[in-house]
Amino acid sequence: MSRQGRDNHRGGQPRLLRAINERALLETLRRGGPSSRPQLARLAGLSKPTVSLALANLETAGLVRPVGPATPSPGRTAMLYEVDPTAGYVVGIDIGRAWVRVAAADLSGQIVARRDERNRERSATALVRLVSAVAHGVVDAAGLTWEQVAHTVVGGPGVFDPDSDRFLLAPNLPGWSRPGLMSSLREALPPSVALDNDANLAAVGERSYGSGQDADTFVYVSIGTGIGMGIIIDGELYRGAHGAAGEVAYLPVAGDGDAGADRDARLRGIMEAAASADAVVRTAKRIGVAGASSAKRVFAAARAGDELALAAVEAEAERLALIVGTVAAILDPEFVLLGGGVGSNIDLLRPPLESRLAELTPLGPRVAEGQLGQDAIVLGAVASALDTARDLVFEQRAGGEAVLSART
Repeated sequence: MSRQGRDNHRGGQPRLLRAINERALLETLRRGGPSSRPQLARLAGLSKPTVSLALANLETAGLVRPVGPATPSPGRTAMLYEVDPTAGYVVGIDIGRAWVRVAAADLSGQIVARRDERNRERSATALVRLVSAVAHGVVDAAGLTWEQVAHTVVGGPGVFDPDSDRFLLAPNLPGWSRPGLMSSLREALPPSVALDNDANLAAVGERSYGSGQDADTFVYVSIGTGIGMGIIIDGELYRGAHGAAGEVAYLPVAGDGDAGADRDARLRGIMEAAASADAVVRTAKRIGVAGASSAKRVFAAARAGDELALAAVEAEAERLALIVGTVAAILDPEFVLLGGGVGSNIDLLRPPLESRLAELTPLGPRVAEGQLGQDAIVLGAVASALDTARDLVFEQRAGGEAVLSART
């Protein structure tokens, strides 16, 4: 190494150490809430002078702020500090076949504006315009500018392929896999945008805000227009080698009669063709349920005591037992959460599902409904955006490039 290189290396070490200490304090404050300098020194394992210097730098950068003195006690009263949640903001977006849901949050995860809009668009281009309009409306309603938004996460059906910059395997949302669509979406939502599968984000939402907060390993199965699954292992989202982990729509199992034999079933996935909302309607019509124009109507009739509708629900539950049993054998989750328009009917689905599961396997995990309901995806998008935004804001405001480089 040249002398200049050695000098640069030595000069970089103090910056790296400072950035590491500052980031450690931020994380300590984020986890523990308002704390004094002595508390932070103890919790972070740093000296009091180091904590004082780091806090001063973070306060100057607008990343932490004083919130007043601690509870009065004999002697000098310590000042409490907290992470400044207004240092940056995130936007989470859920794009579904029926709804577009958008939420903006500060860096603490507090929702500051929210809007749900019916998706009546029939082309991908029109859908991008709708998403852009709703997202910009939410940012305006929060009193923000897009310069204050550090990161946006968009959830939708399918598997995002970064090489082609497209969502693949998304037949239920017209035009969603069209080349160039994601570029249009990014242009409409500056400055930093990431794309993810909706079931993945629902699992992240339940992990961060819902039923999975105290769990290490669980899965979230969404059953509605389509079928998808998000997998949390050791507290982290698992995507697989190609981002397709959890695509249970493509489980190679038989469904209703010859449901897996036609081209549509192969495109959507055999399990999705056999167990999605359309399959519930198809089964209900075949056995003679009156007014079975939608899965919602079938479940309403079952809940009202219609014997034929109850039989259709039981058939659906038995199909879902195949998914749960397969997942139990491969992942051994603590529990399986059900969500989506069909999966949210846990009161009707669970008894026949558990009965069939007991016949299929001794490995049946607990089955429960997700706590967040229709908000799981948009809140998961917010939680995912926060993970990235906190790094970006630290880098931009405190010059944290050194620690971020060291972590990667």
